[in-house]
Amino acid sequence: MASVHESLYFNPMMTNGVVHANVFGIKDWVTPYKIAVLVLLNEMGRTGEGAVGLVERRRLNQLLLPLLQGPDIALSKLYKLIEDSCPQLANSVQIRIKLMAEGELKDMEQFFDDLTDSFSGTEPEVHRTSVVGLFLRHMILAYSKLSFSQVFKLYTALQQYFQNGEKKTAEDAEMELASKEEEEKKMEKEELDVSVREEEVSCSGPLSQKQAEFFLSQQAALLKNDETKALTPASLQKELNNLLKFNPDFAEAHYLSYLNNLRVQDVFSSTHSLLHYFDRLILTGAESKSNGEEGYGRSLRYAALNLAALHCRFGHYQQAELALQEAIRIAQESNDHVCLQHCLSWLYVLGQKRSDSYVLLEHSVKKAVHFGLPYLASLGIQSLVQQRAFAGKTANKLMDALKDSDLLHWKHSLSELIDISIAQKTAIWRLYGRSTMALQQAQMLLSMSSLESVSAGLQQNNTESFAVALCHLAELHAEQGCFAAASEVLKHLKERFPPNSQHAQLWMLCDQKIQFDRAMNDGKYHLADSLVTGITALNSIEGVYRKAVVLQAQNQMSEAHKLLQKLLSHCEKLKNTEMVISVLLSVAELYWHSSSPTIALPVLLQALALSKEYRLQYLASETVLNLAFAQLILGIPEQALTLLHMAIEPILADGAILDKGRAMFLVAKCQVASAASYEPPKKVEALEAAIENLSEAKSYFAKVDCKERIRDVVYFQARLYHTLGKTQERNRCAMLFRQLHQELPSHGVPLINHL
Repeated sequence: MASVHESLYFNPMMTNGVVHANVFGIKDWVTPYKIAVLVLLNEMGRTGEGAVGLVERRRLNQLLLPLLQGPDIALSKLYKLIEDSCPQLANSVQIRIKLMAEGELKDMEQFFDDLTDSFSGTEPEVHRTSVVGLFLRHMILAYSKLSFSQVFKLYTALQQYFQNGEKKTAEDAEMELASKEEEEKKMEKEELDVSVREEEVSCSGPLSQKQAEFFLSQQAALLKNDETKALTPASLQKELNNLLKFNPDFAEAHYLSYLNNLRVQDVFSSTHSLLHYFDRLILTGAESKSNGEEGYGRSLRYAALNLAALHCRFGHYQQAELALQEAIRIAQESNDHVCLQHCLSWLYVLGQKRSDSYVLLEHSVKKAVHFGLPYLASLGIQSLVQQRAFAGKTANKLMDALKDSDLLHWKHSLSELIDISIAQKTAIWRLYGRSTMALQQAQMLLSMSSLESVSAGLQQNNTESFAVALCHLAELHAEQGCFAAASEVLKHLKERFPPNSQHAQLWMLCDQKIQFDRAMNDGKYHLADSLVTGITALNSIEGVYRKAVVLQAQNQMSEAHKLLQKLLSHCEKLKNTEMVISVLLSVAELYWHSSSPTIALPVLLQALALSKEYRLQYLASETVLNLAFAQLILGIPEQALTLLHMAIEPILADGAILDKGRAMFLVAKCQVASAASYEPPKKVEALEAAIENLSEAKSYFAKVDCKERIRDVVYFQARLYHTLGKTQERNRCAMLFRQLHQELPSHGVPLINHL
């Protein structure tokens, strides 16, 4: 088929393979494939309604639109598609094409003459303004404009097209006879699936305007909503290069090339394609409405704005700011308020680290509402909510603001922003430590997506918000010890977002963090250390923190302390409060291991103050847990128990399984330490209560396979059973302790002091 297309016998805009004008200036032209589609339409019109069943006719009608809009496909594949819908009609079409191809040139001439009869009569077979009617009229007009030599070349190409189709059909028949019946069915199904995909993407030659527009719009929609169903980056670029070879001034193809290069993070090629897109808009005058000068200016300011967004995407903030200033200058000269609003929103993105950036954002939201830009207004509200969440505002105010943005979404049917809003709610609830609410919001997004897929042909289920929600879901399951469920979610993420897709980094980081936590729980510090490199590549701050955790577990206290101090100063500059608190807790733990609990107290109080100020409930509860442990070490277990009663409820309600076990273990330690001054009957009661709490802690640790902490629990239980005189239970715990102690190495930390 490539030679047929390249000869371009049917295209008066090309002579000897050289483009003399815009190929896409012509609406359509005749090809052998389109003659086959015309035969199909003609046969459908000749066959009465009673001859073809209602179900078959419905299938044929559904097949027609992709056949009319899609690129040319091989004749054998066309036969299979028709046969799958209506076997009877496929046979008639095959006979008509055979008679035409094996006959004479006058048969093709007569066929086109007969097509005009479809519009004649009081009740014509085809309405003139319908999709099929317009296609027929375009084909008749294009055929009538061909010279005699072009008509002869078209007929020769039709004969070649038919012969290639017959060869392919004969080969398929031989393969079917040679295979078994079961293999035959399986192969036919697979081949049909492949053919449908190939006929959507095959661009071996120049496409007509409608075919090219359909291909580009389809691929652009897939890149936005479901990247896995789009062509691979290399294949798509090949097809785009083929389109641009026949029409270098096709602006939309350059823009799709820009989107395709963004997928693979190719900054040079994406910049090149973006600039070519706006150059072509200016050359073709596509942006001009009243005069060329206005279209020229509009293209320039939006080119600068898109260039700023591109540089921001790749982290080139200085170049992005320069391009944005240029866009603002041109937009102010042209008095383009819409462009200025987009510039204002990007100005906020570039200046997010400044303390006064929220003023820009509030101004942007007000102006966007004033100029009737709901999309920008909603994005501004959601960015404002995100900023206020990091600033420690209460959840009820944030949710009220998101409710206002949701009203905009539903009013203007902005389904993409509805997904983003729900994903943001999931993240906010996790930030505040409310895992149950986060789980509910994540599942709501998944259920909404599944409902949407029933009514829409193209689902928005492969967007960034969907990936974020699934990652939260995997982490929430892993925190509760449901590693099999978390693994299934991650497996689904890997299938939905392949490693080369633009949102794959989200699940990669999530997967690495879950593996790291499991390795640390299992005492496999060498394995956890090997995972630090991958985490650092995806998130440098998280990677440094995890490296310090591994060093601390390996008793390399001085190295861990140096890393934590550097990370603390860096996170304070970035105002990453959540990480600052986590680092402070790790620093306090270092002081305990160094037998300096008094030095740890100010650090813990600083962490508690930050947690309360920014309303990070979960981190506040964890800090109180650490304060209680410090008080236990300092010899005031009664105060420690009072503190624990404040912190344990949120941990048991929303905390991770590991933290629940730590809390119950600490309660048992405090109970034992407090019982030292009790009377004998009361002391026995307190010790028995401590043993129950230890059993509960052991069940929690068992869920996350934390053998090191289970060893500490059974050691403590054995000591308590010995005190109570329960020899059998003591021996059972002692035997279990010995097995775990032989399996796990001891790192020199006193077991009784391990939180």
